[in-house]
Amino acid sequence: MVGIVIVSHSKQLAEGVRELAAQMVQGKVPLAIAAGIDDPENPLGTDAMQVYEAIASVYSDEGVVILMDLGSALMSAEMAVEFLTMEQKQKVHLCEAPLVEGAVAAAVAAASGSSIQQVMAEARGSLTAKAIQLGVNTSPSFVSSQGQTTNDTGQTTKEIHVTIRNRLGLHARPASKFVSTAARFQSQILVSNLTRRTEAVRADSINQVATLVARQGHQLAIAATGTDADEALSALQELVESNFGEQETPHSPLPTPHSLLPTPYSPPHFIQGIPASSGIAIAQVFLHTANPIDVQQYHVDDVETEWQRLRVAIQISKEEIQSLLSQACTQIGDAEAAIFDAHLLFLEDPVLLEAVHQRIFRQHQNAEASWQAVIEELVNNYRTFEDPYLQERVADIVDVEQRVLRLLTGFQSHIRTSDSSPDNLNPSEPAILIAADLSPSETARLDPTKVLGICTTNGSAISHSAIIARRLGIPAIVGLPEEVMHLSNDAIAALDGDSGRMWVNPESDVLNALEVKRNTQQAVHHEGLATVFSPAVTRDGRQIDVFANITGITDTEEALRFGAEGVGLFRTEFLYMERIAPPSEEEQELIYLSVAQQLGNRPLIIRTLDVGGDKPISYLNLLSENNSFLGWRGIRYCLDNPEIFKPQLRAILKASPEHQMKIMFPMVATVEEIQAAKAMLAEVQSELHQAGIPFDEKMEVGIMVEVPSAVMIADKLAAEVDFFSIGTNDLSQYVMAADRTHPLVANLVDAFHPAVLRMIQQTVQAARTAGIWVGLCGELASDPLATPLLLGLGLNEVSLNPRSIPAFKQAIAQLTGDQAEAIAASALQQDSAEKVRALLSREWGVGSRE
Repeated sequence: MVGIVIVSHSKQLAEGVRELAAQMVQGKVPLAIAAGIDDPENPLGTDAMQVYEAIASVYSDEGVVILMDLGSALMSAEMAVEFLTMEQKQKVHLCEAPLVEGAVAAAVAAASGSSIQQVMAEARGSLTAKAIQLGVNTSPSFVSSQGQTTNDTGQTTKEIHVTIRNRLGLHARPASKFVSTAARFQSQILVSNLTRRTEAVRADSINQVATLVARQGHQLAIAATGTDADEALSALQELVESNFGEQETPHSPLPTPHSLLPTPYSPPHFIQGIPASSGIAIAQVFLHTANPIDVQQYHVDDVETEWQRLRVAIQISKEEIQSLLSQACTQIGDAEAAIFDAHLLFLEDPVLLEAVHQRIFRQHQNAEASWQAVIEELVNNYRTFEDPYLQERVADIVDVEQRVLRLLTGFQSHIRTSDSSPDNLNPSEPAILIAADLSPSETARLDPTKVLGICTTNGSAISHSAIIARRLGIPAIVGLPEEVMHLSNDAIAALDGDSGRMWVNPESDVLNALEVKRNTQQAVHHEGLATVFSPAVTRDGRQIDVFANITGITDTEEALRFGAEGVGLFRTEFLYMERIAPPSEEEQELIYLSVAQQLGNRPLIIRTLDVGGDKPISYLNLLSENNSFLGWRGIRYCLDNPEIFKPQLRAILKASPEHQMKIMFPMVATVEEIQAAKAMLAEVQSELHQAGIPFDEKMEVGIMVEVPSAVMIADKLAAEVDFFSIGTNDLSQYVMAADRTHPLVANLVDAFHPAVLRMIQQTVQAARTAGIWVGLCGELASDPLATPLLLGLGLNEVSLNPRSIPAFKQAIAQLTGDQAEAIAASALQQDSAEKVRALLSREWGVGSRE
């Protein structure tokens, strides 16, 4: 039976609603409440952990419906859902129905054995009877017949209705895909939310689409007028029906329920905020104060030049965001990094750009003032919406606004902190960062080993910054009073991200209680990681090496914490990003040496510069290409630019003595390319010999296998190298002929597809025949569901995101080698990725999980 959770600021109200609903169904329906907070002086409020525990108490395979009142109740409910497992998330739904009437209607529907969709529909329609009795017209203000009409100019307008099915509705990433798809067509496309009775808005405007507040179960009307209207509607319908290509993604570590943890002593002097990311942090304060950019308005005569100034700033901003997106995908995961997809689309919003264009050309206003005025107007509009999700998107808009303004004004030192570097948010020593607010871009750059906790006076638990903080594992509190901005940098702060409480210079009893709670949390966490530092060995003794993918020194520390046995992929392109010139040979040597020293005698595989495609770097003069994934990238670029390539090779060689370094070339498609790369490596080695500079004479050389041609001639390539490393991210898109950044075909880029699996098998067989080892460093390794495939296909090594290592090792320990080989053999005989996943779930008894 479907369970129901009632979330309210008032415990008395929630208990009354539960009593009313329970009486209507004679107590047959599982009902739970999460209401109020444990504070006698201010009992009104909500707690995400209460909601989580309430969900757990009524959870069943039929699902759970959550009803809530406004404000933080919705935020707490959304946060609680994030704590659930992947499988549970699919069965728990937030419903925007009225609290009292909705709970009664939902309970009655659940008692009759209705499905969760029917229960939610009844809850949403619960005001209809009251409206009819009062004589209120409940018909939609946006009325449309699905089909087509003809306008005054003779152009045909065609319309379809679609229903949003993905769990979080049209949030940042799906909205981005929707707008990207609509923008590809010439037709004028309008969209409205029939469920919320909104007016139609432009489908190619990310800001207007966001105002639809389209949630799961809402129906959209999409109307297209123009020559390619049919194609546009078909593409958008396919996008919606495919759930925007979304798959459930790993959640942040689950906090230990309050009932299992000691409650810290809370004297009167603690400061109360809103919990945004769980965990305990105790450290010195690191105050961060942002200075506003001073924008002057003035008259300009040369409006064309002024417009070009803005276009250049926007283009540079896009390149910066793209670099941040690439880095965020590695550090916090694809789903969270998709936040920055919306930032990119914001810069391309035609409605926004038209408004700025008009100010410059009609009012002769300078670019900075025009840009700021239009953005501020947009921000004010967002703040008028009652929906908290839309209000929280203001931070993303301001983030992009400030990025462009900094470029237009040449404003550099926009941050003042206690660190000697004015633009550095990461302190030199571990500390708790205190700020008015942090943008998503700033939060994504934080180093969790330096920033132990975050306290802000603004923001909310459902902001993108809070989501990123949770993914980074940094405890955070938002909504603190302004007084925290006056703390001195030598103060000691303690924060409890579960309760939202902060102490300044805490007394010993508070510190002791917090230490006990932190130790309990860590004990629970370490219990799950008990075997992480042991080798990955199957039940019958077969072993596979488990390495980590990293982008720098910080990632190395994290990799070792999570049990990495080495580094299988050092993505060196990140050393080149966010700069105006390439890193020097000496700078690179120092970084490679530092990573190697952290690893001790563990292997370190360094991939040479891999740029192009989705990794643009402006100062490298990469070409503007129609399809950059098929263009001048990877080893192709490096061989044509020895002035960039050879210093990197020298730096790697000079750092190699007494370390297990290996060198790996990306995107090799031909034998000639690897031979040319090896020849250039030999030139560098000869130069070092002549200069008397030592290096590892026996350093292994390998290639990334990520192009179909490399698979087909793997036997020839194997004769040239010491190892292969299969990159399933690129290999999947090339095998399936589908751009992984294209919203309409990205769902085809699936490493579980038998075509990709057969490519892996063929590569492994060629490596074995040649007597070389073969690993895999794509995202496929980060999904525990794929574990039997990787073991069964005969890989010697896998390299994955550090935080995914414990789950992979635990999965290996549940398998036998024969079992994995049998599963892999069956998977190769399937005809779709869906059937491969079904086979894995059936034969191995697991699904995608943490």
